[in-house]
Amino acid sequence: MKQLTGRVPAEAVKKMTLTRLSPELLQRYQQLDDLTGAVSDAMDNLGLLGAIAASTLKPSLQAQRMVGQAVTVRNVERHETPLRSAASKVGKMGEHEAYNLAESGDVVVIQGLLGISNMGGQSATLAHRAGCAGAVIDGSYRDPTVSRELGFPIWAQGVTPITGKWRLETVEINGKVRIANVQVDAGDLVVADEAGVVFVPFAHVEAVLKEAEHIDQGDSRQKADIATGVDIATLAKTKYK
Repeated sequence: MKQLTGRVPAEAVKKMTLTRLSPELLQRYQQLDDLTGAVSDAMDNLGLLGAIAASTLKPSLQAQRMVGQAVTVRNVERHETPLRSAASKVGKMGEHEAYNLAESGDVVVIQGLLGISNMGGQSATLAHRAGCAGAVIDGSYRDPTVSRELGFPIWAQGVTPITGKWRLETVEINGKVRIANVQVDAGDLVVADEAGVVFVPFAHVEAVLKEAEHIDQGDSRQKADIATGVDIATLAKTKYK
């Protein structure tokens, strides 16, 4: 059992450990050709919602793919004014606790504030050092050059120069968060690429994978038929999915 850092009250940490998905299952997700597209379609077919377009959460690095389990952070606005908070010299950001509890390959998922940094350069460096695969932030982050140089991908609403140190408070780690109106629990699966992000509820990870593989295989057959010159009328009549 890891020792807590004390960056947030112990009662704010809802899960110290996560139920783990098998490495083989995660690798099968990684092997999907159209990662977020196939998973989003599979979610639709199974009556699940969880896809968020890149127009909402923009990737910081192009041509990056990410598959991992969510370690979650929930931030809220501080009651004090930024000037009063700065004068107190007491910061209340606690995302470091998520990195402390993360295992290699996990994804940091932050319900945060827009226009205020929920992750700075040093924070991204620590997340990267902890082995996190990347971050998804419903809000803003800063020091984008640092995360880019690390090759640490971030999907977020945008960047900002404004520190969150005096403006936000971390109130929960590894609990439920809401990201662009999608509810995410710690341990849920996160898949992301340059098209966007999809959250797969833990209980449905295997069913979604099976459906996504079927969809992906159909897409591959259709691409092959198009490449070999199969006429449009035949393509239209062929069932690929």
